[in-house]
Amino acid sequence: MQKILSVFCYTVLLLLTPSAFAAAAGQLELTQSMVGYVCIGIFVIAYALVMGEEKLHMRKSKPVLVAAGLIWMLIGWVYIQQGQPEVTQVAFRHNLLEFAELMLFLLVAMTYINAMEERRLFDALRSWMIKKGFSYQNLFWITGFLSFFISPVADNLTTALLMCAVVMKVAEGDKKFINLCCVNIVVAANAGGAFSPFGDITTLMVWQAGLLHFQEFFALFIPSLVNFLVPAIVMSFFVEKRQPSALLEEVELKRGALRIVSLFLITIATAVSCHTFLHLPPVLGMMMGLGYLQFFGYFLRQTLPGSLARKRAMAERTGDVERLKRLGGVVPFDVFSRVQRAEWDTLLFFYGVVMCVGGLGFLGYLGLMSDILYTQWGATHANIALGVISAVIDNIPVMFAVLTMQPEMSHGQWLLITLTAGVGGSLLSVGSAAGVALMGQARGYYTFSGHLKWAPVIALGYAASIVTHQWINAGLFEIYG
Repeated sequence: MQKILSVFCYTVLLLLTPSAFAAAAGQLELTQSMVGYVCIGIFVIAYALVMGEEKLHMRKSKPVLVAAGLIWMLIGWVYIQQGQPEVTQVAFRHNLLEFAELMLFLLVAMTYINAMEERRLFDALRSWMIKKGFSYQNLFWITGFLSFFISPVADNLTTALLMCAVVMKVAEGDKKFINLCCVNIVVAANAGGAFSPFGDITTLMVWQAGLLHFQEFFALFIPSLVNFLVPAIVMSFFVEKRQPSALLEEVELKRGALRIVSLFLITIATAVSCHTFLHLPPVLGMMMGLGYLQFFGYFLRQTLPGSLARKRAMAERTGDVERLKRLGGVVPFDVFSRVQRAEWDTLLFFYGVVMCVGGLGFLGYLGLMSDILYTQWGATHANIALGVISAVIDNIPVMFAVLTMQPEMSHGQWLLITLTAGVGGSLLSVGSAAGVALMGQARGYYTFSGHLKWAPVIALGYAASIVTHQWINAGLFEIYG
């Protein structure tokens, strides 16, 4: 209910503000029209349903897909009445192209992550940590640092789920420690994703928009590290000095696991090179990287019979019955089965949000928002406030709205909104995909209230990261693209 009220109040603020922007050529000013009000209402209702996803057990993509269709149909109807149907066609296709580039990019990244998971790379990492028999203090810091450093390459959701699985396995039944570790993991995964173009959807959106160069994101490394360390140091004092019992879990990497990691790194290098040297969209390099994975999948399938024969002969010589059983269940590597396992609900939700926000921007509401935030408040205050708002509303619509507004900002300010939108979701357990996922995985252990009691120290880290960015990257606040 609190989320719904926040969205509603923010919407009312937009509606009551007089328009300060004239309509562009051929574009109608509809912010004070009945159609505009209806579209705002549709979006608010859709987002209220999204926020109730956990209680309604309804996937978040459903309401925004319908809302996007209704908003653009209403816009199209108005422009047909004015005899300007081509204006809405151009606007819709522009928004669709932006979504398509990001969706294909994310689809390739998700496919690689799923391929690594299928090759048992993450299982092997988890097994190694469990067998080492680390103390609770060790486990708290190791899972935190691994979350921080893995999420820039993998996504924060996958990273958080992996680390949570480790904690749940080692500290089974210890509700207090699991909750504390999960809070730390969420903060670390979100902070780690903020300093890499590949770490979060919002950073990817900013990079693909061409507002920041690839290497500029790494200027956020220290502010992101501060965002993670400040609350982690405070929380570490509340970790009990205990030693969990070591658990034995043997995990054998499947053939080609490390080579797939190498291919992923080569794919990232290809995408960066396309964007940096050829000034082409990064998605070109990512789709080429999907071709790398398909060729490697073909190689794995063609050489599988010979590999199985060698392994069976070795298992028979050593009398390893368990390995013989595992070899009997081996199936060929299939790239498209990995594509099928991509987070399609997230991708469809992304489409719905992009099209909804794009429609509201076309109506003129983002112009009003830009005037309030970036003209009246100033860029710094606006970017900090939007980071806090992203803890209540998802950071994807917040960032897409900012990109659609295109406020005149320095590189330092664009990095600031990238940082705040990325780490602001850590303030609440429901403020990021990582937090929502962990509430499901560690149900009963990691809860909204369990996260909320650490919100003051997380907010301290949020403030410290902003101050750190303004201090060490002061020169970037004077550079305009």
